[in-house]
This record gives sequence, C-alpha cells and structure tokens, in this order.
Amino acid sequence: MAVIKRVLCPEQLRHVPPQFSWIDHRLVRDRRIAGRSVEALALYLFLVTVADGQGLSYYSDAGIGKLLPLDGPALARARQELIWARLIAYQKPLYQVLSLDPPVPRSGQAQDLGQILRQALDPPQLPDVPQFASQARSPGDRRRSPAASQGPMELPT
Repeated sequence: MAVIKRVLCPEQLRHVPPQFSWIDHRLVRDRRIAGRSVEALALYLFLVTVADGQGLSYYSDAGIGKLLPLDGPALARARQELIWARLIAYQKPLYQVLSLDPPVPRSGQAQDLGQILRQALDPPQLPDVPQFASQARSPGDRRRSPAASQGPMELPT
C-alpha cells in the first residue's frame, strides 16, 4: 500500500535554518533537548535524518525498531515525549519534524479575539516535560536531578 504523504502540521512547517543545517542550533541554545530521554533523542535524530524537506517521513514502528535499539513500548514513550515537547507530530504512519519557530496561523484560518490577544501579550510557553531518570550524569554535572515521577504523558491540548 502506497503511503500518501501530507503535511500534518502546516503552521509549523520546518525550513532550513540560517546556519544551513537541518539540525537547528536552537535545540541546544533554547534548551529544547534538555531533559529529554536518550531514547527520545535517538528517535529525534533518526527522524531528522530520514525526513524530507517538509520534515515528513513514514517509517513503521517495526522499521524503526530494526534501526534503533527501541522495542515497541520504548518507541511509543519516546514518540510521546517528542510530541509533548512539540518537536514532532505523528499520525500513523506519518511523522513530521516540526519547526522550532512558534506556530503561525495559516492564512484564512479564523482566530477568536482572545486567542489573538494571548499571542500578542503572552510569550510562548513550552510545556514542562518531565526529566527522565535514565539519563546518565557525569560527576561534574551540577544540573538539577531528574524528577522521580515518570507518569503517563498526554498530548497537549
């Protein structure tokens, strides 16, 4: 069955950043990768590598599992972590690596006045993503310790 690729999140379509690299420096500079699990980072690197110019790819869970050391549950947790961090969109079988820029409404998309005012007055807020205990810390690492709770992750609303 041929997969028909379509952009899942047009308001966050990625573009080549000014430094001419698909790996955007803002991932580090803006601490977007801080606190992510090793599994989520591996999946993100994989998706950035295999994505087309719009950030789209359609590897199956089994295909990813053959290339990354992730079983089904670990892959699902890593994927959910990246969705929650707003780094990817996923709608089986499509993945979309998202732009790090704040979402912009598509032209012609209606917005209510409250939404427009919130966007104008409030700085963009990223969701709090739990720290993952599986991260190794070097003896000289003085960052805060990871949160002990690793409850289920939900999609942002």
